[in-house]
Amino acid sequence: MVTPGLIVIAGPTATGKSRQALLLARRLGSPLLNADSRQVYREFDIGTAKPTPAERALWPHELMDFVDPRHTYTVAEFQQAAQSRIAEAHRQGQTPILVGGTGLYIQSITAGLGIPAVPPQPELRAQLETWPPEIRYAWLQQLDPVAAEHIHPHDTVRTLRALEIIYTTGKPASRLRQAHPPSYPILILGLRCPMPRLEQRIARRTAEMLAAGWIEEVKTLRERYGPDLPLLQTLGYAEIGAYLEGRIPEAELQPLIVRRTRQFAKRQMTWFRAMPGIQWLDCEAEDLPEQIWSRVTAWMAAQTSAETSPAVAARPPADP
Repeated sequence: MVTPGLIVIAGPTATGKSRQALLLARRLGSPLLNADSRQVYREFDIGTAKPTPAERALWPHELMDFVDPRHTYTVAEFQQAAQSRIAEAHRQGQTPILVGGTGLYIQSITAGLGIPAVPPQPELRAQLETWPPEIRYAWLQQLDPVAAEHIHPHDTVRTLRALEIIYTTGKPASRLRQAHPPSYPILILGLRCPMPRLEQRIARRTAEMLAAGWIEEVKTLRERYGPDLPLLQTLGYAEIGAYLEGRIPEAELQPLIVRRTRQFAKRQMTWFRAMPGIQWLDCEAEDLPEQIWSRVTAWMAAQTSAETSPAVAARPPADP
């Protein structure tokens, strides 16, 4: 009998993680759990590249599309929800699949990070928002340089959240995250390709998202929640908002989103390269589903062997 564990499919944006995870989940009959920090929110669909309704009809996608956009969903909340669902799957003898590009979400599970459970502080946040974004980011660089390395200067949501934790607890979030790794086995598969090819994928997907009605989605969300909603200040949504306000010409909108998405992908890769145990695969390999299946079955076989032979490692080593 295979010991239930966790399979993670991670990597930068536009590498096809969701599709590969869907194929694997159906093949294994495993729960499929989202680890993308924006896909948890309702109504933010096109710009967060959520799986299509047809894909979601093929297999349940959990921890997705369930949070009100006005609520600041914290990493601690995600960690609690994901750990609870993983434990439930293990009781049923299942090995769930965690898929996404939010490194902190993934590491909160795989490393068992001690995430500070600090609820949103509306009054503090209102005070912080009176200062320009560049000033807030400068404060973050000074107070928590480790966190600032993983947060883009334009990412107002995460900058505010990091400052919120600092001013509430008196300690930087990066120091509060003491790790308590889970005892179950974990396989982490990373999808990547050279940056020139990834940029082509990003450009193609951005064009598809705009053609699918992304601008209309932003218009609707701005009318419903107001242009100052924090989620509307995130990647892609902020640029489209600026276009709708006449601050970006139409001809510059798509190239700007592509450029900033490429920069975001580079930051994701920096995070994932530092993640121990990750096994990398070429996201454009023609036989990628079979490569993934081969790694998964070999890993599961190792778990079975480990139960009878302590000398067998519980996790396969990362690629050199």
